[in-house]
Amino acid sequence: MDDAAIDSLILKLHDVNAVKFGEYKLKSGLLTPIYIDLRVLVSHPALMNQVSSLIYQRVREEGLQFDSVCGVPYTALPLATIICSRHEIPMLIRRKEAKDYGTKRLVEGSFKEGDRCLVIEDTVTSGSSILETADVLQNEGLKVTDAVVLMDREQGGVEMLDSRGIRLFPVIGLSRLLDVLLSAKRIDGQTDQSVRTFLRENNTFRPGKQNGAGAPVPKKPCVEPKREQSYADRAQLPGVHPLASKLLRIMEEKRSNLCLSADVSTGEELLQLAESLGPKICMLKTHVDILKVCVCGGEGGRQNARWERTRSCRCDVCRQDFTAAFSQKLQASAEKHNFLLFEDRKFADIGNTVKHQYGEKDGGPSIVIGVSRRAGGIFQISSWSHVVNAHAVPGPGVVQGLREVGKPLGRGCLLIAQMSSQGSLAAGDYTKATLQIAEQHADFVIGFICGSKITERPEFIHMTPGVQLEAGGDKLGQQYTTPEEVIGRKGSDIIIVGRGILEASDRLKAAESYRKSGWDAYTKRVSVQ
Repeated sequence: MDDAAIDSLILKLHDVNAVKFGEYKLKSGLLTPIYIDLRVLVSHPALMNQVSSLIYQRVREEGLQFDSVCGVPYTALPLATIICSRHEIPMLIRRKEAKDYGTKRLVEGSFKEGDRCLVIEDTVTSGSSILETADVLQNEGLKVTDAVVLMDREQGGVEMLDSRGIRLFPVIGLSRLLDVLLSAKRIDGQTDQSVRTFLRENNTFRPGKQNGAGAPVPKKPCVEPKREQSYADRAQLPGVHPLASKLLRIMEEKRSNLCLSADVSTGEELLQLAESLGPKICMLKTHVDILKVCVCGGEGGRQNARWERTRSCRCDVCRQDFTAAFSQKLQASAEKHNFLLFEDRKFADIGNTVKHQYGEKDGGPSIVIGVSRRAGGIFQISSWSHVVNAHAVPGPGVVQGLREVGKPLGRGCLLIAQMSSQGSLAAGDYTKATLQIAEQHADFVIGFICGSKITERPEFIHMTPGVQLEAGGDKLGQQYTTPEEVIGRKGSDIIIVGRGILEASDRLKAAESYRKSGWDAYTKRVSVQ
């Protein structure tokens, strides 16, 4: 989902006093330091429309299948109404009590036995309200397997409903809400820690006992979740790609999950970055196609069309930026400082074309004197870059073409499963199809470019761009998320940082700040099990 839209909504909810801090009693009987009161939304139609849109977006992203929608009475009823009216979806209304006149029905609306009903809720603590509504619907012959909630208090509702065969899909988790409010200085650190402590100590779902909702205890025994594996543990897995294993070992050894996005236009600056920031990073991401490239063939510009037009040459014979010598210096720096090189080429053509773009095997003359086509034209990507990436739009052929060149060289590929730009189409079914392609080519694909973790398979590495120390965006649609959010909450492995470091007055200091922030988020994640 659009992170910027979620963050904006959280601040607006706080503005209208839908998020309160103090001491409040919940339906479950718990006294809580935070209270979510979404009943105020009825007085804010624009905000209610925004909430409804995000709930429906969550439904679409998950590809949920249903015949009708039912909002849990009463706060979720207007949300369900807006969604159903706007998208022309049949709606059902569950009464809290049957009338002793008329039809005396508990469920109003048209349906038939066996229809699937999606439940919409505003806030979940224990999951009891959704369960009550689901029980009424199921007693009328409807099937309820999925529910979507705006706000999950993260106190066991998801687990309880899952034990009853209902999948719950939250739009916002309370941890995310706290992150945003703390970052925006709407709450202080003491309030933040107080709420987080409350959440940890007051999980309402207790397998083996009656939970806070009074729901039956599942008969199957509780299975303790496995401890998340460290980078070092994952590096030793038998099915991990050798290059992924090397990267994970680098991350563990250097205590860094930082990838520098070095979007600079000169080779000199790129080499300077590699040397000065190399000790702080696990990977250097390049865009060599924005570097200045010599086209004079070493003849001072006098034998090419540019010289004929302008009587000048940008490279002045020996100042061309991308040469074999340059790529060798870049590789030497990577070896010296122990990081991998990642050319962000974003291949997106048919297999035969990308094979030649990446690096032909048959050599031959080049349009640039002295540069062989054997290793991918003037940039020779396969000869120096450990990792490249590709879109899944062309289908598996794009991976197969790259694999034909890269696998014999020990290279690896990242598939672009999601993007950090606003309005990106890389979501939902596209992301699922990308994962399937990766699983089918795990001998070459080492992971994903994504906004969050998309698979539990520890062999794959998740890398997330659009990271800054403060959440936000730019005027061109780039959305920024914090290292703590990306690594801690969304489960990614590596943060990709560009402007947050390159535009800093002290790049080394900025790189260290990102390295520490990313690493702290990782150690916190693997220790909270």
